[in-house]
Amino acid sequence: MTTQTKEELDAFREEVAAYLDTAPTDAIREAGRKTTSAFAPFEQGAAWQAILNEKGWAAPDWPEEYGGTGWSAEQRTIFEEEYRKRDLPPLLPNSLKMVGPLLIDLGTEEQKAKYLPRILSGEDYWTQGYSEPNSGSDLASLKCSAVADGDDYIINGSKIWTTFAHKSNRMFMLVRTSSEGKKQQGITFLLLDRTDFPGMDIRPIKGLDGHAEFCEVFFDNVRVPQSGRVGAENEGWSVAKHLLKHERNGSANSPVLVRYLKRITEAAQDETSPFGGKLCDDPVFQRDLGALYADVATLAQFEWLIMSGQEMVNDPALPSIAKTMNSELIQRVSVMMTRVSGLEGLSMQLDALAVGSGVDPMGSELDLISMPFYLNSRATTIYAGTNEVQRDLIARSLPIA
Repeated sequence: MTTQTKEELDAFREEVAAYLDTAPTDAIREAGRKTTSAFAPFEQGAAWQAILNEKGWAAPDWPEEYGGTGWSAEQRTIFEEEYRKRDLPPLLPNSLKMVGPLLIDLGTEEQKAKYLPRILSGEDYWTQGYSEPNSGSDLASLKCSAVADGDDYIINGSKIWTTFAHKSNRMFMLVRTSSEGKKQQGITFLLLDRTDFPGMDIRPIKGLDGHAEFCEVFFDNVRVPQSGRVGAENEGWSVAKHLLKHERNGSANSPVLVRYLKRITEAAQDETSPFGGKLCDDPVFQRDLGALYADVATLAQFEWLIMSGQEMVNDPALPSIAKTMNSELIQRVSVMMTRVSGLEGLSMQLDALAVGSGVDPMGSELDLISMPFYLNSRATTIYAGTNEVQRDLIARSLPIA
């Protein structure tokens, strides 16, 4: 693709900014301001995806032949930057960022034709069935079984931390189809057309922030067609690793962190330091905030490198590096947010957090979201593979002297 000139890229940025300033509804903007985890409020997130899909901008990273934009790496970076600068809800990732790219890479033509258009439009939303009560970081130890029976599999077992399973109409999952060999062997990757088969029981789990974002799902002789298998039987571990590459790469999160840091900076101008004066003038606070700004700027450069399409981005360690840097910075920013909010951020205000409730928060909007954001961010170094596992993967990828 021909490289765009600076003038062309500046014009593209103006086009993106103008659209993002006018297209979202008030409810979508409110959902963005009140998002306290990696997942936006479901209804507003789905509505926003439908609007972006009408514009053709729901999946900038997808190939153009499957509904992507055909943008250059520079244009995709600009879109991510402008998107993240605004209080807009992140698009629900399981479909667009995970199973969609997986099917583009590894799905059959029938699977692509059936699922990709409905993923783009938001008609289908996919929940992820990976973790089990006794198989989290050690995912390869999973026991949820699928036994072949004619053209179907019969599934028994359970999955946990299945985000928005109670709101989804599709599931992708890992099941054990053989107990022979190493534990990574005998795992198969399945697509379920529905999440309410006879014998399937979905139970929401209320999180520390008071919201039921996660679920536990139980399978009791649930019959699903084998046509939903991605890849060969017993080779699902390789498929899962391919999907995790997309999950860990994610998208540019540094502009979100910059936005949080700016809100923290503004709030600190009105807060009193424990030692007198304004918190923004406290030298220890300035040191810690400055260090965060510097580290987020480093993350921004790293994200740009990943999105640039350069040959070195094929290094298998980069997704693990990106996941580790991003997750730990989210936690550090959340701690800084609670430092600024102080006692005003301790109140549980679930009614005020609900989009469209019309309930005014006690204190500032930063006070409203600081503690839920802090609690949710504790999970960032666990999901998509713990950071301890990521560091091991990084170390294994380094050349031995």
